[in-house]
Amino acid sequence: MKLIDPHIHCVSRTTDDYVFMQRCGVVAVTEPAFWAGFDRSNAASFADYFRQLVDFEPARAARYGIDHYSWLCINAKEAENIALSREVIKLISPLLDHPRVLGIGEIGLNKNTRNEITIFEEQVDLAAGHNQLILIHTPHLEDKHKGTAIIVDILKNDRRITPSRVLIDHCEEHTIRLAKDAGFWCGLTIYPVTKATPQRGVDLLETYGPSNMMVNSASDWGESGPHMLIDTLLEYRRRGHSEGDAREIFYNNPCRFFGQCEKWKLKAI
Repeated sequence: MKLIDPHIHCVSRTTDDYVFMQRCGVVAVTEPAFWAGFDRSNAASFADYFRQLVDFEPARAARYGIDHYSWLCINAKEAENIALSREVIKLISPLLDHPRVLGIGEIGLNKNTRNEITIFEEQVDLAAGHNQLILIHTPHLEDKHKGTAIIVDILKNDRRITPSRVLIDHCEEHTIRLAKDAGFWCGLTIYPVTKATPQRGVDLLETYGPSNMMVNSASDWGESGPHMLIDTLLEYRRRGHSEGDAREIFYNNPCRFFGQCEKWKLKAI
């Protein structure tokens, strides 16, 4: 069965992870720009990072038969530095026509500060001005519900934004209805330390249904891994759901959302 991981940070993963994904049937991934584990000191660091995302990492993935796409932004954590953020945003526009760039992401909030909100709104404006798909990062743990509500309100109040072209990621039990009821796509991140377990992810799929839902690993520097996508698929099948039902969630839904960008080449089955 073919699988897609809609959100994974391959720059922080090893070659062994690519081998594992290939063996498990992962044929495509998308990688949002994110925090490097430390705050970068200048825009030149982001210029090099963006080159890694759009050129080096797709070539590395291709060696294992995996189609790699990227998203560009300044992440919510480093968005606290407004001056740096605006320098980085200037770097993004010229790269939006790159054949491996799907849109703006992962943008959102971290601690729900005024500076973060300002830069979030400016990156939403960038996406709207260039007709880009948007991938949203929602905050962790105690900041999640408030941050998700702020994000949804900003997006709903911008008439240029079409909800079906926005993926709100890291949804959990207390935030998923905020996103789903407003017509946005919802991402379930299987990252047990700070987000969902495979069991909770499948509970959410069974509660809210497969429509406009995706599952991802968001594997990065932390206690995470691409196996979380596979563990969730196995849990879904263990509960009696068919391979066809699983294909809708783990392959076709990503194709439907990402396929709104003409650069995405895979088709729903």
